[in-house]
Amino acid sequence: MNVDFINALEEIEKEKGITKDVIFDALESALISSYKKNFGSSQNVLVEMNRDTGAVRVFAIKDVVEEGQVEDELLQISLDDAKQKDSSYQIGDVVKVEITPRDFGRIAAQTAKQVVIQRIKDAERDVIFDEFITRENEIITGQIQRIAKNNVYIDLGKTEGILPPAEQIEGEEYNQGDRLKLLILEVKKTTKGPQIVLSRAHTGLVKRLFELEVPEINEGIVEIFSVSREAGSRTKLAVFSRNEEVDPLGACVGFKGARVKAIVDELNGEKIDIVIWSKNVEEFIANSLSPSKVVKVIANEKEKSALVVVPDYQLSLAIGKEGQNARLAAKLTNWKIDIKSESQYKALQGGEVNETKEDPS
Repeated sequence: MNVDFINALEEIEKEKGITKDVIFDALESALISSYKKNFGSSQNVLVEMNRDTGAVRVFAIKDVVEEGQVEDELLQISLDDAKQKDSSYQIGDVVKVEITPRDFGRIAAQTAKQVVIQRIKDAERDVIFDEFITRENEIITGQIQRIAKNNVYIDLGKTEGILPPAEQIEGEEYNQGDRLKLLILEVKKTTKGPQIVLSRAHTGLVKRLFELEVPEINEGIVEIFSVSREAGSRTKLAVFSRNEEVDPLGACVGFKGARVKAIVDELNGEKIDIVIWSKNVEEFIANSLSPSKVVKVIANEKEKSALVVVPDYQLSLAIGKEGQNARLAAKLTNWKIDIKSESQYKALQGGEVNETKEDPS
């Protein structure tokens, strides 16, 4: 060990964010194993490295016992012998006796190389994990590195993230080199290092995209109450304003629709309905069925269910293709929603009806 080694550790500390003490501690542990392996000793051994010079010293750790009670000279030392080293030693104390072998520097250098390489790998993994674990549910931009077994691997700079099939947008094409915005869904510790699971399909991605594009949301003036999404097809977003002078809908849409268009483009044309949340449940449910007009909402607070009446010509619009609009509205409000046309509602009053129901679950 020499000054060059210490300088190298300082460079590693700067570049990799790994402290010298972490490497020194790992080295001292590894050198104990190396000593025992090379010198076949069953002694209790302590290795100390000078943090400034890199000098290595090996000590045998021995318990101080009474004269004539030494049963194992590798592990014990008599009180008289201990007092020759330091007169203050007493029975039961622990003595450090230096036993550094002459050629231990060569062994230390070999061990150091292996330990430093492994410790750098481990510490880099820890640094990456610590960085990303605090960023769960945040948005990140990455470049598609490769695609294997339907998993899309994303280059995140210091590490790689995985976009599994379940978190991909159905019908979205992924090509090597494409840049995407993704949600950091989960960060796991594995034997191979941190695994960063990403998502394009999660509702949280839409929420984060609006926070990026709409300053009023980022500043807390406009808030997102709830989001319901069928990734790749359609999303509904309920918003409200904490400032009466700020129109939440206008803030989200932006001048000439620029803000919402940027999000739609990022999601490759996914339709986005922005509706106003209201404390008045009937009003909120009516808004949630946008773009359909609503004539009447009859809410049952106890069962969290609502009967919604729409004009006859708006029935298919309110229900949506394959029931999507009604389904998303139910998820957005967390209410069961029955949609009926005006004529169906009149028939209901007379005792006959055809029902269209949506449950948020």
